[in-house]
Amino acid sequence: MLAVFGAPGRYVQGRGATEALGAEMARLGLTGPALIVTSPAPRRLLAASWAASLDAAGIGFAVHAFGGECSRAEIDRVVAAARGQGARVVVGAGGGKVLDTARAAAATLDVAVVTCPTTASSDAPCSALSVVYTDGGAFDRYLFYRRNPDLVLVDTAAVARAPVRLLVAGMGDALATWFEARTVGEARAANQLHGAPTAAAGALSRLCHDILLADGPAAVRAVAAGAVTPALERVVEANTLLSGLGFESGGLAVAHSVHNGLTAAAATHPYLHGEKVAFGLLVQLVVEGRPDRELRDVLDFSAAVGLPTTLAEVGLTEPDGPGLERIARRCLADGETAHHEPFPLEPAMIVDAVRAADAAGRDHRAARVPAS
Repeated sequence: MLAVFGAPGRYVQGRGATEALGAEMARLGLTGPALIVTSPAPRRLLAASWAASLDAAGIGFAVHAFGGECSRAEIDRVVAAARGQGARVVVGAGGGKVLDTARAAAATLDVAVVTCPTTASSDAPCSALSVVYTDGGAFDRYLFYRRNPDLVLVDTAAVARAPVRLLVAGMGDALATWFEARTVGEARAANQLHGAPTAAAGALSRLCHDILLADGPAAVRAVAAGAVTPALERVVEANTLLSGLGFESGGLAVAHSVHNGLTAAAATHPYLHGEKVAFGLLVQLVVEGRPDRELRDVLDFSAAVGLPTTLAEVGLTEPDGPGLERIARRCLADGETAHHEPFPLEPAMIVDAVRAADAAGRDHRAARVPAS
C-alpha cells in the first residue's frame, strides 16, 4: 500500500481574513463567477465583507441559503443554483455541514471550491470528503473527492463571535485525531485517502493533541469574551488544519464510527458532530483496552472544556439494550472506520464498551462534585 498525504491548496487564517477573500481567490486564479453557500448567521456577519472583497477583485457572486442539512436533496439544490448562475467556484461559508455541502456540489460540477469556516466546530474545512446525512439527521454515507479544497480561509474574528459550544465541539472532533491515527498506524490500515499513513500525518495529529491540552481552556475563555487571543488562534489551527490533515491522512477508527452509530438514535440529533465523537473516543479507549490513565486524561480534558462524557450528555438519558444494539450495529456497518482497528469487533463488544465508557464518565463527574 502506497503512503498518501492530502492537503488543501492554500490555508489562510487570522483576524479579519474575510477581507482578503477576493485577493486570495484571485491569487489562485479563482476569478468566478462564485456561488456562496451559507446560513443566516454568517451572512449577517460577513455579507458586507464578501461584497467589498470580491467586488475589489472583480469576482461576481451570488448567495445560496443553506437548507440546514448536508443531505442529497440539499446538495442537488446547490448544484442547480450553481448551474443556474454559471458558477466556476463554489464558496462554503459557515459550519461543517455548509462546507460539506459546498464541497459535494463543487465536485459534482467539477469546479473549484473554497471553504470559509465561521466556526472551529469540526475538522471538515480542509478535507476531500463530505459527511452526508438523511434529511432527518441520521448518518447516510461519506463522499470522497479527487482533491482537497483549493483554498481554506478562516476568519478568527468570526470564530470568536460564534457560540462557545461550537469551538468546544471542534475540540472534541480534534481530540480524537491522534488516538485514531495511532490505531490506524498500529493496525497498518488505510487512511481516509485509501493509502498508508505518513509520518507527517502522525506528527501533525500529535501536535493537534498537544495544542488542545495546552490551550483548550484558555481558548474557551477567549470565545466566551468574544476575544481573539494567541491561544484561540492555536486552537483554531488545531481544530481546523491539524485535525483536518491528521484525520484524513492519518485515518479514523472507532471514535468516528460511534458517532455514526449514535445518529441511529433520534435523541442524539440535536448534539453536534464533535460532541458525539468525543464520547466515541471514550468508547474507543475502552474497547482497545488502553491504560486507565489515558481514559482519565481524556475525561479530565473533556470536563475542563465542557465536552460530553456520558450517554445522557448526548441525549440518551435512558438507553435500553435494543437501542444500544442498533447503535452498535450501525457503528460496525460495512465500510465503517471501526474496522480499521487491529482486531475484529462484534456488536456486543461495542455495547459493552459504550456502557463502560458511560459508567466511567458518570464516575468522573461524581468525583468532581464536592460533597455538600
